[in-house]
Amino acid sequence: MQGTVDGFSYGIVTPLVAYLMACLGGALGLRCTTRSMLVARSRRPAWLALGSTAIGSGIWTMHFIAMMGFTVDETPIHYDKPITFASLALAIVMVGIGIFIVGSRGARGTALFTGGTITGLGIASMHYLGMAGMRLDGRLEYNTLTVAASVVIAMLAATAALWAAGQVRGVLWSVGASLIMGLAACGMHYMGMAALSVHLHGTGGGATAGDSPASLLAPMLVGPLAFLLLAGAVMLFGPTGVVGQPEEAPAEEKPGVPAHTAVPRRLRHPAPTARRTAHRAARTPQNH
Repeated sequence: MQGTVDGFSYGIVTPLVAYLMACLGGALGLRCTTRSMLVARSRRPAWLALGSTAIGSGIWTMHFIAMMGFTVDETPIHYDKPITFASLALAIVMVGIGIFIVGSRGARGTALFTGGTITGLGIASMHYLGMAGMRLDGRLEYNTLTVAASVVIAMLAATAALWAAGQVRGVLWSVGASLIMGLAACGMHYMGMAALSVHLHGTGGGATAGDSPASLLAPMLVGPLAFLLLAGAVMLFGPTGVVGQPEEAPAEEKPGVPAHTAVPRRLRHPAPTARRTAHRAARTPQNH
């Protein structure tokens, strides 16, 4: 028996809030990625780890906020918690691999393509593992072509977001990159849900009384959501006041800057003693 699926039982509320959460996680994560390109090499791993946690938490929170609006009329829905939280860990790890590649090698060429592809696959893997944790009296089936389209959307949008974040051109570029990252997560999610059909095991007759998806998912979202809101508040009200100005990396350590272009700092601004010595030498008559 075919189940009656409703992905928007709360109307536009769940898609809108889900998109905002994905953008919030993307904004923080991509800012951390950008910042990692401006600091000394030894400090990059910490910024990239924070960025991957933010992006992974953002897309995971987006997914399950959107799933609050997902219902099947004929059966109640439950969620397997170990699998649900495993999807969060998978998202953080795969997104982390992607942005570590971009953060260490620069947002260009092969590094950008590889990092964007892995990040997009991380978004898609999180989605389908999260769906595997859904429990109902039936089975889920997917249209292969639509699933493939959802994965391609995630990879293309993630690559575009990482490219925009790597330009390091100010706030507008950072905002644009976060909006694209939110689009990657939400576009992939709703394309993936369009590929879904539910085939029930029973004969129907209405859903058995049970908890709503919102009441089941809300407790699991508290931790990642609190992390995103706190990190977003820090970013909004002055992240430099909390973490300090970025310590600019030497030119030879910046992605995309050839080592031979670096000028030692002591040669850029000669010491006062050296300047005085040179000045006296210029004024002293030469004996022939």
